[in-house]
Amino acid sequence: MKLMDAVRSALLVTGLALTAGAGPALAFDPENPECIAPANPGGGWDFTCRQVGKSLQDEGLIPSTMQVVNLAGGGGGVAFAEVVNKRDDDNNLIVAASSATATRLAQGAYPGNNMDEVRWLASIGADYGVIAVAADSDINTLPELLDQIKADPTSVSIAGGSAVGGWDHLKVLIAAEAYGIDDVRSVKYIAFDGGGEAVTQLLAGSVQAFTGDISEAKGFVESGDIKVIAVLAPERLPGEFNAYPTAMEQGIDAVGANWRGFYAPGNMSDEAYDYWVTQIGTLYESDEWKTVMANNGLAPLDLRGAAFEEFVADSVASITEISKEIGIIQ
Repeated sequence: MKLMDAVRSALLVTGLALTAGAGPALAFDPENPECIAPANPGGGWDFTCRQVGKSLQDEGLIPSTMQVVNLAGGGGGVAFAEVVNKRDDDNNLIVAASSATATRLAQGAYPGNNMDEVRWLASIGADYGVIAVAADSDINTLPELLDQIKADPTSVSIAGGSAVGGWDHLKVLIAAEAYGIDDVRSVKYIAFDGGGEAVTQLLAGSVQAFTGDISEAKGFVESGDIKVIAVLAPERLPGEFNAYPTAMEQGIDAVGANWRGFYAPGNMSDEAYDYWVTQIGTLYESDEWKTVMANNGLAPLDLRGAAFEEFVADSVASITEISKEIGIIQ
């Protein structure tokens, strides 16, 4: 199976709006709601925790402010181990997750851990991938960047906020394969703990390009620090994001969307689990969240409870296949 085909089957994001809603919330209220962002500030997991936490409070869906804790390391593995080993029955805790989480689980990158050790809550949208360069870069299109890699793979380093073999890395390989780079393993990828740190290295001149998601790139584009040379979406996104060209319109058949959502401790009570599934689902349906999605380029993806768990399991299985194909795992 081609890498591109496997990614399409893993995500099936465009226009997806499946709902498996939970029943009415049971008699549970979190005392000190907390969200772990498994990366440093500035990346997609950080955005997920902070924006959802704020919106839950704004909509009156949680009784107090949600504390956000950044726990970086191991492409999310440090946070995953913390939840499994030390906070396995914490009813107040949710953790930001994404396609990057599924990728690391698929590759066995969380040693001794697997997806069944936590409870999967709900998705809150999908974030299309981007490839960007510094605002003052001579590179203006994705083909220009990939031509440089073709000519001399050692001359271009691309930074991302996931580990080697992680989702940010795979997005670059999707584009490279689609452009006809025979050995995608020759593409130089450098991993950092979060998209914010990766962009910092781009601006410092340590790398030549950045791979991440729309929500991560938005602030840096607005500040004039970077320019997006490709969005990995089937067509141009609406609103302000319409200014960003797609890889497809540049002749490169590359689509990559990063689902975003949450997991919870494996021994969270059923009452707490139903509460979080219901509140996140209610937020997703709100006008406030529709505005957040529009402002941050998020595509529809509404999965809750068992439906979300099944989706994550399918993602892990498909990304395992991708990873074997490109030699990340045996």
